[in-house]
Amino acid sequence: MDANQNNQFQSTHMNLQPQKEQAPTEDIENLITNAPESLTQFVSQPDVTSVVIRNSLLSDIEAQKHHVIHFGPKLGRDYRVIYVNYDEITDIKNKIRTVDIDFMPFILTTLDQKNTFASEIAKIDHHDENNLTGKGVLIAIIDTGIDYTKKAFRNEDGTTRIKYIWDQTIDQPKYSGMIFGTEYSEAQINEALKSKNPFSTVPHKDNVGHGTFLASVAGSNEKGDYAGAAPDAEFIIVKLCKADNYFLNEFTVPPLQQNAFSSVDFMLGIEYVLQKAKKLKRPVAICISLGTNSGGHDGYSILEQYLAEVSSETGVAICSAAGNESVGKHHTQGRVVAEGQKETIEVKVEKDNPSFYINLWNNALDRLAVSVISPTGDTIEKVPAKPGTIYSTKFALEKSKVFIEYFFPLERCSSKLTVIKIKDATPGIWTINIYGEAIFDGTFHAWLPITGLVDKGVEFLAPSPNYTITVPATASGAMTCGAYNDKNNSLYVDTSWGPTRTPVLSPDFTALGVNVLGVFPDGYGTMSGTSVAAAVTAGVSALMLQWGIVEKNLSEMNTYLIRAVFISGCDRDVNTDYPNVQWGFGRLDIKKALDILNDL
Repeated sequence: MDANQNNQFQSTHMNLQPQKEQAPTEDIENLITNAPESLTQFVSQPDVTSVVIRNSLLSDIEAQKHHVIHFGPKLGRDYRVIYVNYDEITDIKNKIRTVDIDFMPFILTTLDQKNTFASEIAKIDHHDENNLTGKGVLIAIIDTGIDYTKKAFRNEDGTTRIKYIWDQTIDQPKYSGMIFGTEYSEAQINEALKSKNPFSTVPHKDNVGHGTFLASVAGSNEKGDYAGAAPDAEFIIVKLCKADNYFLNEFTVPPLQQNAFSSVDFMLGIEYVLQKAKKLKRPVAICISLGTNSGGHDGYSILEQYLAEVSSETGVAICSAAGNESVGKHHTQGRVVAEGQKETIEVKVEKDNPSFYINLWNNALDRLAVSVISPTGDTIEKVPAKPGTIYSTKFALEKSKVFIEYFFPLERCSSKLTVIKIKDATPGIWTINIYGEAIFDGTFHAWLPITGLVDKGVEFLAPSPNYTITVPATASGAMTCGAYNDKNNSLYVDTSWGPTRTPVLSPDFTALGVNVLGVFPDGYGTMSGTSVAAAVTAGVSALMLQWGIVEKNLSEMNTYLIRAVFISGCDRDVNTDYPNVQWGFGRLDIKKALDILNDL
């Protein structure tokens, strides 16, 4: 989103060309776990990053003759990872900016944090007449890793319940076949557990604790209060690496935020899990407890469409946290009623010099232009909305820099995107004027980055809690879980509200998510939020997969069928209308969901 040109407009199209020897291969497994050494060497360079291209655009890039592109794995049917140098990104972006801006990865972050104090704790209900425990099913956690030494993840004989760990943060000193990072097998983990210092053999650690906690909620086999939903399931773990500096800067991520992950690496983690589950011939429940406010929140981004495809696969359950953004003040909306009219959104900046961006989305039939006024009154006059426009300026009396970009038309979605990025923002009230240049409907939605990816004190003055479901929970097909407090059956205060911008009803339901007990690397504790709700849902989904596929009662079991069972068994208050944008279809009732299986 950066531009070097000041106070001018430009629209450029650069040509790109991969070397012929880099032609893509179709073998996903080989490109993740047995990649050519030349590819691993290129990927390991400090100024190399990854993006995802729709297969429909590969021929456009291949037809040109300027730059080198290294092809990575396929993602599903329609997408390809490519690896490029930082200085190639602008050229690619300018080449396809008016078609497919979401080739740029999103930055995802964890949605919950450890509670510092919990007066009342919540425990998972394990009453099940079917005696389902998740046996024969895999649970995948793609997050911050896992403390594999904990009792919660070990069998009674002390061996591990973890089949594989892909630690994207640990690079081997010599070629190992992994495209990047290091893979640890069940045998290697067991060997480490025999040692007095396990981490000297398998140095994988979860330094954050988020992934460890979610794994324990989904599948701990400890007894009593710390038992997970599926205590006999086994695990595949992916520890995500931090996004590279290019995109951390592009998305104005606060410098101290360590939990900032590229959606490309996340999708590679999903693909890795699917490949391993296929190899093991096991069904898998995948817990997604990361989110972002990037994208149109409408299901049309590459990340969302990829997950929608995965959700339809037999033997796969995708469980996604709705987000904790309803009171974050990071979404606002409005409507320009007619051509020539304007609306205003205001952003409060409390402290000196944060950087942030606003994504402004509107209907493809409308054309909206923007102007920006700083807290001191410096003004950027209306920048006409033209495809491919890049505008940038630095205020004369302030440190602040402002960038404005228009992206349209966008492939596969009926939307237009305007990005307003402000670096080193002056404290005070920033005003964005939105002008109607052509109006059919006039509705617009604006998002600031998600909590954790924007400095505290950067917020809209007139926020709306609706449309705060985070990406990728907005994907069509994936189960979207809000959170509630089982002590008084109240909605968790931060849980995101729907609908999606499509609009589609969301969340699907709420699950246990307040003061839930679990395991951290440093001991026992509690956590609240929709990440926890997604982990509960993933664990219960593992029970469904056991009943349907492992026990051969319903061999077609997938995300769609599991969601239907969960919705049918939801608890609902008699004085509340369902479905709604806060609760979805109600509260996930584990016992009722399992009882429904007896009637299938």
